[in-house]
Parts: sequence; C-alpha cells; structure tokens
Amino acid sequence: MLYTVYETQRSLMEPFADLAQAAAKFYSNPLLPFSETQIAHRIAAAYELLYRLGKDYEKPQFGIPTVDVDGVSIAIHERVEINKPFCELRRFKRFSDDPDTLQKLKGQPVVLIVAPLSGHYATLLRDTVRSMLESHKVYITDWKNARLVPLAEGEFHLDDYVNYVQDFIRHLQGKYGNCHVMSVCQPTVPVLAAVSLMASRGERTPLSMTMMGGPIDARRSPTAVNNLANQRSFEWFENNVIYTVPSKFPGVGRRVYPGFLQYTGFVAMNPDRHATSHYDYFRDLIQGDDASAEAHRKFYDEYNAVLDMDAHYYLETIKTVFQDYSLVNGTWDVLSPEGKPERVRPQDITGTALMTIEGELDDISGCGQTEAAQSLCSGIAADQRVHLEVKGAGHYGIFSGRRWREVVYPQVRDFILAHQRPQADKGAQAAPPLLSAAA
Repeated sequence: MLYTVYETQRSLMEPFADLAQAAAKFYSNPLLPFSETQIAHRIAAAYELLYRLGKDYEKPQFGIPTVDVDGVSIAIHERVEINKPFCELRRFKRFSDDPDTLQKLKGQPVVLIVAPLSGHYATLLRDTVRSMLESHKVYITDWKNARLVPLAEGEFHLDDYVNYVQDFIRHLQGKYGNCHVMSVCQPTVPVLAAVSLMASRGERTPLSMTMMGGPIDARRSPTAVNNLANQRSFEWFENNVIYTVPSKFPGVGRRVYPGFLQYTGFVAMNPDRHATSHYDYFRDLIQGDDASAEAHRKFYDEYNAVLDMDAHYYLETIKTVFQDYSLVNGTWDVLSPEGKPERVRPQDITGTALMTIEGELDDISGCGQTEAAQSLCSGIAADQRVHLEVKGAGHYGIFSGRRWREVVYPQVRDFILAHQRPQADKGAQAAPPLLSAAA
C-alpha cells in the first residue's frame, strides 16, 4: 500500500517539478531584460532548487568515454558481457592505436569490481572504475533494480549473490587465466564467502582480494546502521520495510525493500548535512558559481538515484550479517545452484592475497569491521595480507574523491601488481589480430 501511495504522490508531483524547471529557465533567460536583476536570480534559484527536490532520479550512466594512460588518451567502450536476471557483468573495454600503449594495456591485471547492492546503483563507483582503468582491465557487477525484474525470473537470495560472484570469477578465469577481485562496502561479505567456497572445493581462487569498508564483523565499532539492525527484530524489518511492487512496473507483485525507503534512511543519517548542502546550492546559483552548482548536481544525481532490492536478499543480509554474524561465527551455510548447503570457511583460502581498507571516519562500516577478514583468512600467509586505514576518510572517501585517487588507489594498484602472474593475461595474449587494438 505504501509503495502505491508513494508512486501516486510522485506522479502528482512530476508536473509541478517540470513547471519549476520551466520557471527557473524563464527567470534566468538572458534575453529577458530583468534576468540579470538580483530578484530574478533569487526566483530562478528557488525554482531550480524546487525542481531538484521534486524531480525523479533515474539510473545514472557511468559516462567514461576516455581515460588517460601515461599521457595517451584511451577510448573506453562499455558493454554488457554477461546478463543475469538480477545483475549484468559490465566490461569497460579499452582501445588504442598507439602500439606501445596497446602492449602495455594487454599485460595489465584483470579486476572484477563487485559493487554494492545496498540502495545505490553501481555507478556510485564511477570514480573507482575511472582510476582502475588506468592500469587494469576492469569489469563490474551492475545490479538491477528489482522492481524491473519480472516475477517469472524467480526470487533473489543472498546465496544467489554469492553464486553470481563465483560465476563471474570463473568467467574471467576462463578468459584470462585468473583475475583479481575488489569489493566495496556490502559485497565484502558475499565476496569472501564466494572465494571461501571456491577454496574449500579445491577450485582456483582469484590472485588477490581487495576489501573496502565492509561489514565483515559488524560487532566491531558499531555504527547507526549496525545498531538499527540489532535494535529491531527480523520480524520488524519484514513487517515494516518490505512492500509489493505496484502494477506500473515489470516486477509487479515482487516483494522488495523499496529504494525510496532506503533513500529516506540515507538522508535521516545526516539531515543537517543535506539541508546545508541544498542551501549552499541555492546560494551558488544566486552568486553564479556554476562550478560549485554543477558539483552539487552531479553528486545528488547519483545519491538520489536508488533501486529496490528483492525482499529475500535484503532480509537474509540483515539476519546473516548484522544479527547472527554467521560469517565470523563460522555458522554460515550457502546453498549452491544445485541446492547443496556448503559451509563458508575463510580459513581454507590459501592462494589469494588479501588487502583490507577502512576509513578512519567511516560512519557506515566502523573501524575494525573490514579488518576482521585478516584473522578469518588465517590460511593466507602473513606476508600476503595487508591492511590500510585511511586517515581522515569517511565511507565514500576510500573509493571516491581525492583521498581515493591520491592515497588509496596507488596502494591498491601496487598491491594487485605485486600479486599478478603471467597466466592472468592468457586470454589477451591469445586474442586474434583483428582485436589487437583493444584491451
């Protein structure tokens, strides 16, 4: 019922948001004689802010047409390599006509970036992808909005997430010989489970795992997110945040944790910060600070775009990760695609190097939560395990922005390179001549 009420309210607001946008353009039209007056600037800014607050935010694009590699501009072609019901494996293929640059690109490591399925789209990692493309072949999990997935595609569970990750790893191993895996925030848990299960079966595991700001052990330095999961029962979440997708979407009838509820939770964590940000945007528009205004738009175009999560996956994540602590307690069993339960044993991982990264000021995954993977992965030699705490960084700062680019990325790049092996580029070396301009 709440989902239907929300969609009705949003539909009613849409024409008013469009009118606000039109009014903002009218009062800022340079052809009008009064457009340069202070009152016109204020009216235009007010309407623009009203439009931004009332508009609907669709899934953003990655929008990475080129990257710079040692002074050479490399063209990027984005494409879907594997399309599963709830996720796409997206590749960022690099092209160059410069022979020296091409040879360098072909020999670089292959990295699977596992993006969060926790409210925002994978495009939240745009800065992460852009940096990684400078020295890596990059793939990313692009999770789908559950309200767009028809019921005929079945349910999506936390076990399915783990199995998806294993399928993607095997795909890259078959294509290149092996790969490296990077997980940001929520997926640190299912990624660790995926690699653990592969190790327990005797399968080849990735060359390295880089885990950033994730709730491996949510008992350490609990945040507001952790406290909410502990203070409410499993039944409370099931009864209060799970709703049915209404008829206007392809996923009609699917039970989901709606994106609009997640967004409300995001804003509620720091309401004063968001109010100040919108007021600063209003002032920037009045003062003609186009650069600051555009930075605000880009941030909130991403931040305000949210997706629905399948109820099974969401509720199982709450129980497994934040209530039962099944991973750290050694009690987590994952169902294989064949329906066989398999115990998650991180101690079985031996041939995969591990890097954990945390932000000193992270208010989503507190300090120590990601580092917990170091002790869980006791089978990995001590000299193959590295931990980094980024001073002054919050949650987003460890994978986006200046600290990511200047502090974190160089260390991640060097860690991956230190554990790269020749066979990881087997597929690229065997590429036919017609594909020699791509990597």
